[in-house]
Amino acid sequence: MLLGLPLSAAVAATPSSSVEQSAAPSAALSATSSASWVVSWQASPQRVWESGFLFPTNLPATIQGQTIRQIARLSVGGHRARIVLSNAFGREPVFVGKTTLARVAPDGAALSDPPRQVTFGGKEAVLIPPGASWLSDAVEVPLRSLTQVAVSLYLPRPTHVETFHWDGRQTAWIAPGDQAAAISLTPANGPLLATTARPLLAGIQVDSDRPAQAVVVLGDSITDGATASVDRDTRWPDFLARRLCARGVAVANAGISGARLLSDGMGTNALARLDRDVLAQPGVRSVIVMLGINDIAWPGTAFARQARTPTLDELSDGYRQLVARSHARGVRVVAATLTPFAGALPGTPLEDYFNDHKDALRERVNDWIRHSGVFDAVVDFDAVLRDVDHPTRLAPAYDSGDHLHPGNEGNKAMADAVDLDMLLPTIGNDRAAASCPILSGR
Repeated sequence: MLLGLPLSAAVAATPSSSVEQSAAPSAALSATSSASWVVSWQASPQRVWESGFLFPTNLPATIQGQTIRQIARLSVGGHRARIVLSNAFGREPVFVGKTTLARVAPDGAALSDPPRQVTFGGKEAVLIPPGASWLSDAVEVPLRSLTQVAVSLYLPRPTHVETFHWDGRQTAWIAPGDQAAAISLTPANGPLLATTARPLLAGIQVDSDRPAQAVVVLGDSITDGATASVDRDTRWPDFLARRLCARGVAVANAGISGARLLSDGMGTNALARLDRDVLAQPGVRSVIVMLGINDIAWPGTAFARQARTPTLDELSDGYRQLVARSHARGVRVVAATLTPFAGALPGTPLEDYFNDHKDALRERVNDWIRHSGVFDAVVDFDAVLRDVDHPTRLAPAYDSGDHLHPGNEGNKAMADAVDLDMLLPTIGNDRAAASCPILSGR
C-alpha cells in the first residue's frame, strides 16, 4: 500500500499569468555539458528506512555477489545514453563492479540484444562516496522514445544499500553472481529475488540531437504511481509522456510516496530536494507541482501522531519559495490542485488520514492555488477527479478503491487534462512524431 496525492483535470491559467503567457520566465538550459542531453527517466532517491517502519523496504539487508537488473521506460529516445547512480543517503561508499545497459524486447520478457558496458571515467567499476551521485560515460546505443531499457548493476562486495526509490511500480530482479552481461538472468547459484524497489539507479539521460526539453513532475504517491498497475507504465506521468512524445519533450517523474512540501516523510521535503530532483535535471523547462495533501493529512496519523498541521500561510510560503527558486533558473511552474480524499485508506493503520478539518484546509489551499496568481498556470485536478454528487470524494470511475489514489483510468484522465500549450507555450509539434511508437491504452 502506498500513500500520496492526486492529479488530473481541467486546466485553468492563473489570473495573473494565464493571459500573459509571454510574461512567464524564459526557459534556460540546465548546466550540462551539451544542450542536447536531456533527462528521459528518473527515480527520486530516498533514504532506506529502518525495519520498524510501517512499510517494508522490499530489499535484502545486504547485497553481495549479486546483480540487480532494473527496467525503465524512457520518455524520449536518442543515439547515446548515460545513467545516474545515487548514494545520496549512504553512510559508506558503494562499490559497483560492473554496469550494463540494454534494450528490452517489445514484449518485455527479455533483452533484445546483448547488454552494452557502461563505464565511469573510462573504468568498469566505480566507488560512489557517501552522499554523492555518479554520472556515467556516454553509451553509444540507438534508443526509441517510449521504449524500455534494462540497467544491470553487479555488486561484488557486501553492500548495505541506504539509497533507493521505494515504489518503482516495475519488477526488478536480484540475481546471484555477475550476470550484468547476460541476456537472460538465471538462478544457477542461488535464487532470483523480485522487488519493486529501485536501489541506486536514479536517472537515465539521452542525447537526442534535438533541443533539450523536459517537464519534471514533483509530487507524492499519486505521481509516484500508487495503485497504478505494476509493469505497465500507467502512472499519470507515463500517460503524459505519451502525449508529449510527438513534441520531442521528455517527462521525468520526481514523485515520492509519502512526500511532503514542508516536512520530511518517506522522502526529503520538496524544498530540500528541489535542486537535485528538478532544477539540476538536464533540459528541464517546466515543473508540475502536486504536493500538500500529506502535509495536511499526515499529522495525527501513525506517520506523525504528535505533529502539528501546517497553516495555509505556511503552505503558501512554501509554494512561493518553490516558485521563486524555479523562476530564478528559468523554469516554468504549473501547480495542481489537491484532489478529494474522503474515506481514504479504510481498514488500514492510516484510516484516520481524512477528517473534515483536514478537508477544509485542502479546500482553502486549492482556492489559494487557483486564485493567488503565484504560479504560471494551474491544473485543476480536483475538478477533474471529484465525484460531482459527493465532491469530497473521488469519482468512482477514477478511484483505485482506497479513496485516495486514482487507478489507471484516473491517471489517464489526469494526463489528458494537461494543456500542452500551457505547459510549454514556446513549442509546437515537430518532426519527433515519427519516432513515437503507437501504444495501446491500458
